Amino acid sequence: MGVWRLIPLEVHSAALNMAVDEALLGSISRGESPNVVRFYRWRPSAVSIGYFQSLMDEVDLDACRRLGVDVVRRITGGGAVYHDFHGEVTYSVIAREDSGLPRDILESYRVICRGIVEGLRRLGLEAEFKPINDVVLNGRKVSGNAQTRRRGCILQHGTILVDLDLKAMFQVLKVGGAKISDKALKSVEERVTSVRKELGKPIALEEAYTALMEGFREALKADFKPSKLSRGELEEAERLARSKYGSSEWLYLR
Repeated sequence: MGVWRLIPLEVHSAALNMAVDEALLGSISRGESPNVVRFYRWRPSAVSIGYFQSLMDEVDLDACRRLGVDVVRRITGGGAVYHDFHGEVTYSVIAREDSGLPRDILESYRVICRGIVEGLRRLGLEAEFKPINDVVLNGRKVSGNAQTRRRGCILQHGTILVDLDLKAMFQVLKVGGAKISDKALKSVEERVTSVRKELGKPIALEEAYTALMEGFREALKADFKPSKLSRGELEEAERLARSKYGSSEWLYLR
């Protein structure tokens, strides 16, 4: 699919991470940037909720304050996600709709998520895409993904669980009303896994990122050109982080 811009692994706050995605979408929509793959982490750890979700139904705000966990609303749909600073790599793929990615939503998920499948294969793990928007290892979810289409572009972002802190996740998310119990933790462990658990050994986030970068290069049939945000993109992202993603109006939208 030609030359893509690669923004290597960065660390930002929740509001700025989501604002960078939207700023890049604007650049691509205006023809100021080629298609982009970016990788990032969340500091502090954060919860992101889908655009259509109710904040109060999904998130324990008292627990987030107690643990120092950020909360942000995404422009994509999907469910609430706990993003652990020490255990997760997140990616975004932002591309023009006419760039060669399938117009069919399910097929576009399949193509983009193949980047995760190929990246995990480089780590010695056999993952598979599970429609509509998950990647699984041995039947357990290791990656959730969400997508939106606007301004002639596709934006898909998703998580790769390199490690998993279930106790923190249970405290900040209202997981079906479940309390932190051995039974509840065991139930989630049967459905969710991590790269570290499947490998049976620790893995550095940088190592996981490198494998995923190569996986996306293969899946997208792209030549990657490493790049930082332009001054204009960073200024726009900082503006969006203040006025939109960091605002109570946006967070409490539903």
